[in-house]
Amino acid sequence: MSGDRLSDLLDVRVREPGRIAELWSSRARPASLVGDTGRLMLVAADHPARGALRAGADPMAMADRWDLLRRLAIALSRPGVDGVLGTADIVEDLLLLGALEGKVVIGSMNRGGLAGTVFEIDDRFTGYTADAVSSSGLQGGKMLMRIDPDDPATASTIEACSGAVEALARRGLMAMVEPFISHRVDGRVRNDLASEAVIRSATVAAGLASTSAFTWLKLPVVDDMDAVLAATTLPVVLLGGEVGADQEAQFAQWSKVLGSPQVRGMVVGRTLLYPPDGDVARAVDATVEMI
Repeated sequence: MSGDRLSDLLDVRVREPGRIAELWSSRARPASLVGDTGRLMLVAADHPARGALRAGADPMAMADRWDLLRRLAIALSRPGVDGVLGTADIVEDLLLLGALEGKVVIGSMNRGGLAGTVFEIDDRFTGYTADAVSSSGLQGGKMLMRIDPDDPATASTIEACSGAVEALARRGLMAMVEPFISHRVDGRVRNDLASEAVIRSATVAAGLASTSAFTWLKLPVVDDMDAVLAATTLPVVLLGGEVGADQEAQFAQWSKVLGSPQVRGMVVGRTLLYPPDGDVARAVDATVEMI
């Protein structure tokens, strides 16, 4: 990830922006969503588009784009990593860097609920559309669906997510739905990680649109995961969540839940890209071994 590579990437963006479409059309695509393990391991990098740049104690950890791309390139190069979830700016940088050959790519769709804003729950679809996911040869689209019982904007967000699930299903593409019950605490949106709340959000997400044939749920790891997983028959991927101070304890919790056949993989971002010891490859390899 030298300065020359950054210069080359910028030259393409300035002089040959059409190269991006050419590279999508010629890219080697994965044979299926899951690899040899039958499970899906994705690295997530869609946080910056929502203005969420924190990782661990550093509020601006993800603000250095070239450093973020370096970390993503390391993660994607490790055996057992199937692909990436991200917004177009990051995904296209990785495409230009040659890091997406044969990889699963999931496009992040609704990033309009900017972190810390009064309109955060009104999560507009400002990223990938179903048409763009299909035309670029991506393998699916991901959406965040936060349900705040006290915020009327929740209704439009649920409706928009339902439409996105519908549009992706018509094209035979995975719809990855990440649902939460959320509340404002001291003016900030906080996700409720009580088992009952996660169950409720999962059942709402599973019922979106006129078909669930292509819907996967992206769910947090909480205390009573047996009850959470019993609430749906859809494939589930675990989300990594925030960077934990005790990564070994976090890995142990993931490992226990991964024993369920219903859990079909993990989508992990900051926990792997910004581990406490800074060793991205080690964190990725440990997670792949669990899967």
